[in-house]
Amino acid sequence: MAGRLEKCSSLMGFALLCLKMVTSSKTAPEIPTIDQAYSKLSNSITVEWTAVPGATSYLLTAEDGDTVIETTVTSSPGTVTGLKAATLYRITIRSISASGQSQASSPKQAKTVLAAPILEVGSPSPDSILVRWDAVYMAIGFSVSVMRANGLGRIWKENTTNTSLTFSSLDAGTLYTIKAYAWNANGVPGDDSTCNQRTMACAPGRVTIQEAPPGHLSVAWSNVELGDYYVAFVKSDDGLEVHCNTSLTRCHFLSECGFTYFISVFAYNTAGQSPLGNVFNYTTAPCCPSDISAVLVSSDRVEIAWSPVRGAELYETKAIAGYSVVECNDTAPACTLSALDCDTKYNITVYSFSEIRGSNLSCSSHYITTAPCSPEIKHISKDAFSTINVHWRSTNEGAIYTVTAQGKKGLFQCSSTGETCMIGGLPCGSVFSVSAVAETQAGKSLPSYSVPLETVPCCPVGLTAAQVTQSIINVSWTIGTVAQTYVAVLESQMGQSKCHTHQNHCLLGCIACGINYTVALKAISPTGLTADCAYQSYSSSACCPLGVKLYRLGPNGIRIYWQASRGSANYSTDLHGSKGIFTCVPSAGLSFCDVTDIPCGDVYTVMVSPVAETGLKLTFCPKKIYSVTCSGSTLGMVIYRGKRNDTVSPR
Repeated sequence: MAGRLEKCSSLMGFALLCLKMVTSSKTAPEIPTIDQAYSKLSNSITVEWTAVPGATSYLLTAEDGDTVIETTVTSSPGTVTGLKAATLYRITIRSISASGQSQASSPKQAKTVLAAPILEVGSPSPDSILVRWDAVYMAIGFSVSVMRANGLGRIWKENTTNTSLTFSSLDAGTLYTIKAYAWNANGVPGDDSTCNQRTMACAPGRVTIQEAPPGHLSVAWSNVELGDYYVAFVKSDDGLEVHCNTSLTRCHFLSECGFTYFISVFAYNTAGQSPLGNVFNYTTAPCCPSDISAVLVSSDRVEIAWSPVRGAELYETKAIAGYSVVECNDTAPACTLSALDCDTKYNITVYSFSEIRGSNLSCSSHYITTAPCSPEIKHISKDAFSTINVHWRSTNEGAIYTVTAQGKKGLFQCSSTGETCMIGGLPCGSVFSVSAVAETQAGKSLPSYSVPLETVPCCPVGLTAAQVTQSIINVSWTIGTVAQTYVAVLESQMGQSKCHTHQNHCLLGCIACGINYTVALKAISPTGLTADCAYQSYSSSACCPLGVKLYRLGPNGIRIYWQASRGSANYSTDLHGSKGIFTCVPSAGLSFCDVTDIPCGDVYTVMVSPVAETGLKLTFCPKKIYSVTCSGSTLGMVIYRGKRNDTVSPR
């Protein structure tokens, strides 16, 4: 409560004082006169004036058109602070006494000096210091000086209109004091800046780089005097940078194949970083292809491909099998190795190469086996059942062989792990091309040279034998495929009859009657291949009877008599006359036959023929002509008029 009363009394006193000053304006102190106003610092102006009797203090005012800054001082000179650098101000002053405050004095103008440069210093080398600064408002020049911090030795001073200076020929590892200020167009200097900088240590020398083992970079350098510690920077050509900080003279870094690394080493002490020494670059060996694949493997050729790898400018592919070496070089990620040995295991390595580092000899090998060698067909044997046996020669190991016979009538195959196999069921009358192929896990060989194969001609069908005369048989058949000529053979215990023809029938003579024969037919191709086609039994007909005679049996009857041939046979008798044809068949075992009711007074042609087992009456026996008259005796022999030799054509 007492505190509140005291504060209230103070406010009332201040109000009474203000009222007293207003009411006693006629007794205010005199107006002071400014002698001079000047600036020595960029943020202040100092004012000098003649003292006013009775004044207890003075009010200084600085105006720049935007701001007004006031300061109360007790005596001359007085300083207004908090101003802007290189700025023109209007300065006034008022005197203050117990009776009040005077009016403002006549103004004086004063301008603040330039601001001090803001320095950035460094030591790019052991004997130099680099000083940089930003431009200063209203400055047209700068003055920079350098001297030892301990005050000993000379002072280096330079004037410049630039914003940087380098002082050289300094002592390494020494602390220097740097001062700088700017001046305006009137040559008035501004505030100065002061800072310290040590020159420093030399860059590390004798930098060596080793890659041992691959994937590890070792960077070493010589020791530097005045160096407290070192930092080695390694930057790869893809922009990635790593570093190590050490008090030793060696650093280790992980590296990758196919990269170029840029390496720099700095020494540090309390003065800072050493200047940049030589920048070294080291290129690691190009990467090895790892996804090698065989695109095509044949008996004498291997085509391989892989993905491009970093750092490789050229690829060297090498295939080794014993003393045999095949290689190729190409910029493309693919290679064709030719002139290889068939059925051979090759050790294949793809090396990557760069001009800077050479070949990467650490690339791993791959094993590829070429396709098997082509077999060689030695010969083909055939049997009588349309089966062939193919024999070949080969040096492959663990191969499966497939033999193919291909022709217009189809494709036939057999397989074997040996050196022979059989193909059956080949159609007759065909031409085939026979080849063999070997196959292993590495692939298929080229086919062997083809061997032509001709099967025997197809046998004709429909073989028939028909007797033309007593000693001639006609054998006929249909035309068989591919056959050019045929051989027909009739054979019995009494001998053989044979004909060779290019037609589909043949007449075989010298046949004995009443004998069993074997009929054989052979079809022969243009190249001489023979097919034994058909076999069957054939019995020649009985011999024609001899001694045919006619006897009268009354006025209208005739007995035909003959002398039977060897062997048993059935006969049939025909009488052909102008008044009709008369036939009779004798009873079994008889050699005569009676015809009744035959007209007399006619000439008859009489033929007695054997009858085959099939009932067919043969027509090649000789015919006789008899005249049957109506006068004379009705008994006796009929008059023989002659013998008729009809030419019988083959049927």
